[in-house]
Amino acid sequence: MTVKAFNDTFLRACRQETTDHVPVWYMRQAGRYQPEYRAIRAKHTFFEMNYIPEVCAEVTRLPVEQLGVDAAILFADIMTPLKPIGVDVNIESGIGPVIANPVQSMDDVNRLGELDPDTHVPYIMEAIKILRQQLSVPLIGFAGAPFTLASYIIEGGPSKHYHKTKAFMYTQPQAWDKLMEKLGTLTINYLKAQIAAGAQAVQIFDSWVGALNDEDYRNYIAPVMTRILQEVKPTGVPTIYFGVGCGHLLDEWNKLPVDVLGLDWRTTITTAREMGITKTLQGNLDPTLLLAPWEKLESKAKEILDEGTKQPGFIFNLGHGVFPDAKVETLQKLTRFIHSYRRDA
Repeated sequence: MTVKAFNDTFLRACRQETTDHVPVWYMRQAGRYQPEYRAIRAKHTFFEMNYIPEVCAEVTRLPVEQLGVDAAILFADIMTPLKPIGVDVNIESGIGPVIANPVQSMDDVNRLGELDPDTHVPYIMEAIKILRQQLSVPLIGFAGAPFTLASYIIEGGPSKHYHKTKAFMYTQPQAWDKLMEKLGTLTINYLKAQIAAGAQAVQIFDSWVGALNDEDYRNYIAPVMTRILQEVKPTGVPTIYFGVGCGHLLDEWNKLPVDVLGLDWRTTITTAREMGITKTLQGNLDPTLLLAPWEKLESKAKEILDEGTKQPGFIFNLGHGVFPDAKVETLQKLTRFIHSYRRDA
């Protein structure tokens, strides 16, 4: 069997090095839009696909082989490390994570345990080791950020406004600080274990932190994010930070010791650069455009590529995850377009 040469384009872009082509991967690139994924999902619950390393590896690897992207991201959920520390969570179809025992007080916070990745989630580490033997592109590990994890475990599930979470933050500051401390430690332990197992980059999903204003972010969130990123930095792997609707937080994000900032489609790459962001940027096609006519999709992709390649340090991605209505063929065509793109002189 011929072994493919390792494609390190994604890692080079993270480090703002010159690349032969623009690297691309897609958030939620393994999912229900794939017939093969749906066939596997029909046989297993979501968490069962995590618990069986060979299945987890297969699902992670599938979009790399199918789409030709420049990185794989571990197939798991940000809730995965919460179950072992005492959060009664299930993924319900059409809803998402649902928590049976939401956190409402300091006593609830104190009841949360501490994650020992090798003991509590050994199947994740085994899947990473399997993937490192199979992949010819970098493997991205990931974790949920403390605010986003807290939003689920306080609200009891998905929310549109995060009123309970913010009220907890404002009215129980000591309990909030303790929760951030515990979730920060969990995130550090989980990411470092993934890196030790073989993850070559890590992304921290702070999907819902855009619900906060910049002052609250600075006071309540920046300290724990700084701690996490400082703890991971000595590993030498690139770190990526992503959230939705967070354009107003970019000044705060730029102060963090993170390598790559992920943008959603609401903030252009040009706007971020004009704000003084010099870090590598990742993004930021509106995933809805995957349903648009090819001419419209191609035009917007070219616009993003033109903006992103004005200076080193750009990774093409979506501004949020692939959704079930997308077509495999569309993502394949988009990937080929990105790889063949050459910036206009």
